[in-house]
Amino acid sequence: MNSFGYHRATSLADAVAKLKANAEGRALAGGMTLLPTMKLGLAQPGDLVDLGALAELRGIKRSGERLVIGAMTRHAEVAASKDVKEAIAALAALAATIGDPQVRNRGTLGGSVANNDPAADYPAAVLGLDATVQTDRRSIAADKFFTGMFSTALEAGELIKAIDFRIPKRAGYAKFPNPASRYAMVGVMVADFGGEVRAAVTGAAPGVFRVAAFESALKKKFAPEALDGLSVPPDGLNSDLHGSAAYRAHLVGVMARRAVTAALR
Repeated sequence: MNSFGYHRATSLADAVAKLKANAEGRALAGGMTLLPTMKLGLAQPGDLVDLGALAELRGIKRSGERLVIGAMTRHAEVAASKDVKEAIAALAALAATIGDPQVRNRGTLGGSVANNDPAADYPAAVLGLDATVQTDRRSIAADKFFTGMFSTALEAGELIKAIDFRIPKRAGYAKFPNPASRYAMVGVMVADFGGEVRAAVTGAAPGVFRVAAFESALKKKFAPEALDGLSVPPDGLNSDLHGSAAYRAHLVGVMARRAVTAALR
């Protein structure tokens, strides 16, 4: 690991200023991805701006039909939150499947969403639950936030403050985890908003995506059998030693049906 400058931010404004003053700087949230990539030499920021002390970026609150979760809220906090379980039980269940206890107690919602790993769980929740990403500069709709593998609409130095989730009538999440990393080989979030259904897939492709055919079928009948005969093409899906593109295409349908079943419980 190369040497770097370390800065502990005392406020969101201070973090933004420190990142602006250090052109090669990176924000440090939970460090679950950034620190390992630095150790491997895949990332070499000149400075790290630690967000760990920023209480203003943590917390969970319900506001009407929205659930707002601070960017520095840990996965374990989301999984254990009574407010999350009451508003969007599928989101709490999703958080409980991330990594292992050590990762869940260090990793953060904002860090995961900003990193946009193609096999991460939270991008499926953000897209499937029609969330809005709140930053220090603006609000970004989920449909416009994820732009590609490890790529988002965030600009240089822009920090996520919170994720504002739309509360559905019902929702479910199911994933087929890699047995070693517990990242999603395929994960599907389905959400029924009453008159609108969203189905978001993570792990299967270079980036999270929605399946319009599933959404249309589930809008007519929100039941697993509504997806019978439907599938996603393997073209463009991930293929590696863990599973071929065709296998992942099959898993999308299987996980979607399981997610619907979970939502109906």
